Amino acid sequence: MVAAEGAGMIDFLGDVLAFMTDNLWGTTGIANRLWEHIQLSAFATAVASALAIPAGLTLGHLRRGGVIAVSAVNIGRAIPSFAIVALALPISIRLGLGLGFWPTFLALVALALPPMFTNTYTGVSEVDPAIVEAGRGMGLSGRRLLGAVEFPMASPVILAGVRISTVQVVATATLGALVGWGGLGRFIIDGFAQQDNVEVFVGGLLVALLAIAVEIVFEGLERWVIPAGLRRPTSPEESLVAVGA
Repeated sequence: MVAAEGAGMIDFLGDVLAFMTDNLWGTTGIANRLWEHIQLSAFATAVASALAIPAGLTLGHLRRGGVIAVSAVNIGRAIPSFAIVALALPISIRLGLGLGFWPTFLALVALALPPMFTNTYTGVSEVDPAIVEAGRGMGLSGRRLLGAVEFPMASPVILAGVRISTVQVVATATLGALVGWGGLGRFIIDGFAQQDNVEVFVGGLLVALLAIAVEIVFEGLERWVIPAGLRRPTSPEESLVAVGA
């Protein structure tokens, strides 16, 4: 019995390898679907970053309106991404924008906004007041204080928000296949439609590997971009020296 199950697993893995080898290239191949998935995920994450991070920096620096703003943005967490896709689909068709890309893009932006905004606002507003006062005492203007002290000090928290959002976007972008878009979700949807467990498995595996790759990239980015002194809290005087104030 055990030997039969082991043989069946080996056969299944062999089928998986054969599927990946036979479907690597072409318009419906793994390479092209992966590129589509990355393009959509990167675009949605970039737009969400452009909306969330400046707003979070500004409100965090001013330390005003944060509770209301965070509550409003977090409404996006309460709305399922598939519901946003379903609501945006007829509008996209009516405007002649096509089926899958723009509805999925809108859902992904809504998904990515809350972690980015919340982390940015929290990271800036909770910078050690002693560091902020030391910066003001050195004659830094509000803009210079934000750019030279608050933003660098909050950068680990901000980057964590971007990382969380990006991983969520990569995983959720598979929804695009339900409304005619490509990406790696195409293998999952087509596999279910054809009752092809191998294709479903390959699609899920590729999405999981891409999400893991994103995690690894962000870990490396944090080590490369954020100075060790900012990854580990220091005294106010040391922090001001670290950011070049």
